[in-house]
Amino acid sequence: MIDTHTHINMIEGITVEDVLKNANENGVDKLIVPAANPKDFEGIMKLINKYDNVYGMLGVHPSDAKDWDDKLINEIKNLAQNKKIVAIGEVGLDYYWDKSFNDLQKEIFIKQIKLANELNLPIDVHDRDAHKDTFDILKEYNNGSKVVMHCFSGSVEFAKECIKEGWYLGIGGVVTFKNAVKMKEVVQAVALEHILLETDAPYLTPVPYRGQENQPAYVKFVAEEIAKLRRITLEEVIRITAQTSELIFKI
Repeated sequence: MIDTHTHINMIEGITVEDVLKNANENGVDKLIVPAANPKDFEGIMKLINKYDNVYGMLGVHPSDAKDWDDKLINEIKNLAQNKKIVAIGEVGLDYYWDKSFNDLQKEIFIKQIKLANELNLPIDVHDRDAHKDTFDILKEYNNGSKVVMHCFSGSVEFAKECIKEGWYLGIGGVVTFKNAVKMKEVVQAVALEHILLETDAPYLTPVPYRGQENQPAYVKFVAEEIAKLRRITLEEVIRITAQTSELIFKI
């Protein structure tokens, strides 16, 4: 399995070595660690240089858009010369917490889309309560980069619109929640080839560990739930999602 979105640099209750050991023992071969803030860049570079199976993304999360400085464009360009930087992320729009700087979020999102296009890297998209604006901006400004809708939270109809554009859906622990009816419907309705596995650790821990700190080892519960919902084998889920992840991120 490949955990395509996991903040192992933010997990507090366990060492990175133990996180990776647990992941390996539970069938997770590769992990991708996104940045949320420029302060994350240095730590992510250290992780990807130290561990063979850890890859990174660079970008500024929409909630941290106020920390953006155009100097970051050249910094990301330089760091992305390391082939283990496999995407620009996580970037996008978040209207859940604070709507007072939505226009700034849009502006920074567009700049990072253009940067991904220039670097020929995929875009890992954070979209919370901002489906229409996220979709419209990607449709207008993205020119050739593959798109992953991280922690997808939309309807079946929105999922199909995204897939029509050739984008991919990151599915995490939420799909295991009993009340996540919409997410379960999405997983049943779309082609498996457009689904990626992720944890978003240390957040969104799947059942049976919901309420505790998440880690990449728990991505297996996401894969198991997808297999159950689609009435296919776990092996098929693992094989196809891994193939898709390797194709998108070139890992």
